[in-house]
Amino acid sequence: MSETDEDELDAITVLGEHLINTILLEEPLDIVKAIVAAGAPVWYQNESEGISCLHAAVYIQDLDLVKLLLQEGAVWNAADYLQMTAGDIALSFNNEAIYTIIRDAGIRAELLLSLLSSQTPVSRSDSAMILKTSDDTAAASSQVFLSSELRFVVDEHGQDICMLNIKGGEEIGVMMGWETEIMRETVAKLCLDREPTGSLKILNVGFGLGIIDTLFQSLSPALHVIIEAHPDVLKHMKQLGWYEKPGVKILEGKWQDYIDTEQLASLVSDGGFNLVYTDPFSEDFAALRHFFKSIPALLSPNSRFSFFNGLGGTNNMFYDVSTKIAYIQLANAGFDVEWSVVDVSQQRKQWGKSRPYFTVPTYRLPVCRKK
Repeated sequence: MSETDEDELDAITVLGEHLINTILLEEPLDIVKAIVAAGAPVWYQNESEGISCLHAAVYIQDLDLVKLLLQEGAVWNAADYLQMTAGDIALSFNNEAIYTIIRDAGIRAELLLSLLSSQTPVSRSDSAMILKTSDDTAAASSQVFLSSELRFVVDEHGQDICMLNIKGGEEIGVMMGWETEIMRETVAKLCLDREPTGSLKILNVGFGLGIIDTLFQSLSPALHVIIEAHPDVLKHMKQLGWYEKPGVKILEGKWQDYIDTEQLASLVSDGGFNLVYTDPFSEDFAALRHFFKSIPALLSPNSRFSFFNGLGGTNNMFYDVSTKIAYIQLANAGFDVEWSVVDVSQQRKQWGKSRPYFTVPTYRLPVCRKK
């Protein structure tokens, strides 16, 4: 680093620290405005605790200051050394007004990024939202995931797990047995007021442990299409006899290979699928948006669609933001959405050796119908 660069970094640090300290001292708003106007970086996080000016504004619970800082470009989802965002702090104070302002800023930022990425390729690192960490491991990249080895095991809690090694020996569950209650509630909601007649046509994208597919089989569907791309999962499915189950048709490959093709549409040419489900592991909102837009053409009248709503599931505010973005994207794709809540506070504690991927206490279950 050159001497000039070091001088600039020192100046930024001094201004950033001064801004945060001024806010924590509850100096008048005009003084804070002047410091920002003088070039203080609103994105800066201090060296002692990792807090930003937005964290500081929430600590003193100054709504007007929070609004100002967000307007000036403060980072809505910056996390301190304790992994607390400004929104988390607002929740701890039970300050709904400040929390809502920050959450809505996150929604606007993500929707803008989504719009831009639909027109111009945007790299994962450009995302403002930590729905997934910005890495290139199999947990965040579909391409890497499909070339990674999976293990199907039973853990110390007695639950089935599909495990993925992501980096340096760390493992994360692709699907874990604790999700069974979510899948059971999902099938119940999808089938609400619908009598199983043996004529159901079902599409599921992503087999995982086969939890929801096993529940779908209990409905004795006339057609049960499963799209699965991972070779280890396909091997596991063959070992379990899924290729021989009545009504089951397995399409090997990514859903993108089939979703807009005549091959898939021809399977339900006489009316469309009645029930559709997907679990978008290692995919983001850009992929989900494509899926949402493609599904209506494959659905029959009075059909229902759901998906594993897990993006942002390691933080309450991120999960709130991601759920609302999903609602907006589904509405734009032509769906009405009903949400229900599943308490998973006990089940999802059973992590064993897996890195947690869903730690909020309640799961928000979507059931979608064409408008």
